[in-house]
Amino acid sequence: MSSAGVAICPFPIENNALSPGNIHDQHIVIYVAVSGSGSLTPMRVLESDSIESLKLRIQNHKGFVVKNQKLVCGGRELARSDSLVREYGVTDGNVMHLVLKLSDLQVISVRTCCGKEFTVHVERSRDVGYVKRQIANKKRGLVDLDDQEVVCNGECLEDQRLITDICKNKDAVIHLFVRKSSKIRAKPVERNYELSIVAPQSNDRRDDDVQTESGRGTGTENGVVLPIKPPDRGIWLEPMVVNPKIEVSLVLEDLVKSTIAGLDRGNYPVRSSEGMGGAYFMLDALGERYVSVFKPLDEEPMAVNNPQGLPFTVDGEGLKKGTRVGQGGLREVAAYILDHPKTGRRFISGNDKGFSGVPPTTMVKCLHDGFNHPEGLSVKIGSLQMFMENYGSCEDMGPNAFPVEEVHKISVLDIRMANADRHAGNILLSKGEDGRTVLIPIDHGYCLPETFEDCTFDWLYWPQARKPYDAETIEYIKSLDAEEDIALLKFYGWDLPLECARTLRISTMLLKKGAERGLTPFAIGSIMCRETLKKESVIEEIVQEALDSVLPGTSESVLLESVSDIMDRRLDEITK
Repeated sequence: MSSAGVAICPFPIENNALSPGNIHDQHIVIYVAVSGSGSLTPMRVLESDSIESLKLRIQNHKGFVVKNQKLVCGGRELARSDSLVREYGVTDGNVMHLVLKLSDLQVISVRTCCGKEFTVHVERSRDVGYVKRQIANKKRGLVDLDDQEVVCNGECLEDQRLITDICKNKDAVIHLFVRKSSKIRAKPVERNYELSIVAPQSNDRRDDDVQTESGRGTGTENGVVLPIKPPDRGIWLEPMVVNPKIEVSLVLEDLVKSTIAGLDRGNYPVRSSEGMGGAYFMLDALGERYVSVFKPLDEEPMAVNNPQGLPFTVDGEGLKKGTRVGQGGLREVAAYILDHPKTGRRFISGNDKGFSGVPPTTMVKCLHDGFNHPEGLSVKIGSLQMFMENYGSCEDMGPNAFPVEEVHKISVLDIRMANADRHAGNILLSKGEDGRTVLIPIDHGYCLPETFEDCTFDWLYWPQARKPYDAETIEYIKSLDAEEDIALLKFYGWDLPLECARTLRISTMLLKKGAERGLTPFAIGSIMCRETLKKESVIEEIVQEALDSVLPGTSESVLLESVSDIMDRRLDEITK
């Protein structure tokens, strides 16, 4: 249904004209809550509207681009654009939470001549004059705008200079040095004027509090002055190792050490504008590049300290069916552990790159006042993942440019892990040593769900998905063993619940049987994903038929045998 044929706009409702073609449809009023704004906008919508048309109306009214919108209602993300409002159970008076992706935010690190330092976040379309006003609002000793002189890499910046013009190679952080400017003042002397330059006072900088970036005593270097010691913020980070037999790998050890070094130097975590939970980019010791991404469990979507303002979960279920709030970090780590290299099983202590390229990930405890602490400062537990250099995500370009083998490696991971949240935005684009495009899968907080209901794979509709797996990929799939994987996760501290373990066993079974029969990723993925929101997928039908065929209290092994037999029959029908 086109957006032109749907009545939806803010109140007053009586001014809305109904489309004649929809005169018999049921109208409801919903309230759109924009994350962080605290306001509710009433909107009139047809129950037969698609989620896509709803987003288009929000775009037309609010100016938020459709691809930057994520909608949540009743504790569930309205992720399927072609599904209808009524299919998601949205009713009259419901509040729909709109979470926006603000991808043009820039981090500005400010240091003053007095040794003070702080961080501001501004849109890249803003100018230096706006940054100066932000500095004045913080009241860090430079309240008078005319007193501020902003320097970047030794260059004095004019107020009209745009932030986007200062960015070089998409800098993670722009470092600015702010000092008092020299003023030219005039006073009348009879009929003429006498000009004088008022220089900054000597107490504008405390030499005993600062040192240069190179560490050679006090002073400045490239106009940047750094304090000898970072502010006392109560900073702490350490990995969580639940099994004393576990040996932390060098790659994870380096990941933790580099993150600690950045925090010790006073570099604040930078909260990502992406996603619906708290995700923080952690800087290196120099504050020049990101080294890791920290995701606290208590800031996940629907969790108690979610920074996006999403409501707290009532029943503990996450945004995706079959997932639990507060377990996203465990799933992130599980995806890394189970992403075995081609050479065979890789324990977390190993350094080999996994088949699908999941970035190194581990669980940590972290204390820092830069996280979301509405109830007071406390230690956060969450996943720490290596930051991967990239030049965007797969949603930034068409899929035709992606190598077939790169798409296939993502499909193997997603099918096996029954990923309920694989979209183009959480596949990063990078370059290999040979210059070829490399796809990097991230954000696995919704894998290994208890059910298959919300399995979604964006790559399903890419042309590469219709190509058969090559011999090397098929051999890798043959080597997978769900029972070994379940035991491995238990060794590292996550004893999979029965339903999640069943999902892993059945999805691995499907991947192996499908690859053995020569099915393409599209054919196998189509078995796992629903065509519509309400129509069960083939894998759901298989599981339900198996459950109906066994007696209550039957052992898990007997149930899986039934699943295997029914799956063989359904696959044979597909391949005929």
